[in-house]
Amino acid sequence: MAASWPAEMEQVATAAVARDFNLYKLTPAFLEDPFPVYHALRHHSPVHRMPDGSVFLSRYADVLEVYRDRRMSSDKTKEFGPKFGDGGLYRHHTTSLVFNDPPLHTRVRKLLAEAFTPRAMRQMEPSIGRMVDGFLDDAAEREQVDLIGDFAFALPVGVICDMLGVPVADRDRLRDWAVTILGALEPVISDDHLHRGNAAVEGFSAYLKDLIDERRKALRDDDILSRLIMGEVELIQNCIFLLNAGHETTTNLIGNGIAALLAFPGELQRLRDNPGMMDSAIEEFLRFESSNQLGNRRVTVETRIGDAVLSPGTVIHLGIGAANRDPAMFHDPDRLDITRSPNRHLAFGWGAHVCMGNTLARMEGRIAIRGLLDRFATIEPDGPSARTGRARFRGFRTFPVRLRQN
Repeated sequence: MAASWPAEMEQVATAAVARDFNLYKLTPAFLEDPFPVYHALRHHSPVHRMPDGSVFLSRYADVLEVYRDRRMSSDKTKEFGPKFGDGGLYRHHTTSLVFNDPPLHTRVRKLLAEAFTPRAMRQMEPSIGRMVDGFLDDAAEREQVDLIGDFAFALPVGVICDMLGVPVADRDRLRDWAVTILGALEPVISDDHLHRGNAAVEGFSAYLKDLIDERRKALRDDDILSRLIMGEVELIQNCIFLLNAGHETTTNLIGNGIAALLAFPGELQRLRDNPGMMDSAIEEFLRFESSNQLGNRRVTVETRIGDAVLSPGTVIHLGIGAANRDPAMFHDPDRLDITRSPNRHLAFGWGAHVCMGNTLARMEGRIAIRGLLDRFATIEPDGPSARTGRARFRGFRTFPVRLRQN
């Protein structure tokens, strides 16, 4: 009996973790490493009802089922009203592509999709390569860099700003606005963040209005801003959306990917020895620590998930990061395996709302990480790194590294 006591105690402890989980009262320990909590939820409370009546899903099969159910709504006007009030954040997040249903979602997505066709991506690849080379030239001279601020963040912001025709001198300002606006999507935000977020939307909108007014005088056929102007869509808010969504996923993919390789040096060496595995490695980085950990839907008709019956109006939190570590879908899910196949992760969502920029993010991640490994024989931490402390978007705020060339 005594020998089984620790296992029994562990079961009691994990059951308590699952029972007490509340997405609106997250601890610093969860924000640093949410995966033990996700494991507890999958085992003890996979369809987890929270005090406000919303539901958190942690199993892969359940999350995929919701993505596939066309009756589920992505519209967030009801949820965002009490959270944001009547200000810039509400206007932006209820107008941008992610939080809308057809027909608005269909119309806007069709127009934006022109910028992300395979042909458009092939045309962008050389310029992305040159941008990466420029960052790496600078890193080689300094040897000590912040992997995030000096590289992983700067690259996708530069790419999207090029797509929109934003001058280089203005990009730091837009980046700061983007971080503040996206940070407002966390489950809980402070009054100060609400104020700064509304100000960021207003500042960003005013900047883009001036840029758009200038572009109207000389429309081009080689950038997305001209196409949006000619398409007469909700122009300003979706330009903001492009920059916000365009940088967050790629920044976290690069930072999380390198961090995972450093944590699993055997996989790092395997990738160095077999550069042809890079595409497979990118998919594993996306699964192992998904850049976007959370999604949302609202029930429109009575729906059964597992043993739970959800009434219309119920808000569902999709545990993307949890689903991508589900052992029912992925063997040994807490281990990085760059050869994992199949690897049907949900890092970019699924179905009609699958991330439009997923091909671009994959390409940027592949070029960036391949460039780092080719250029530098040694990549090692150079002091403590710091996570962003966010639940929805998982990544690093800073990641100092020391680099030595081949």
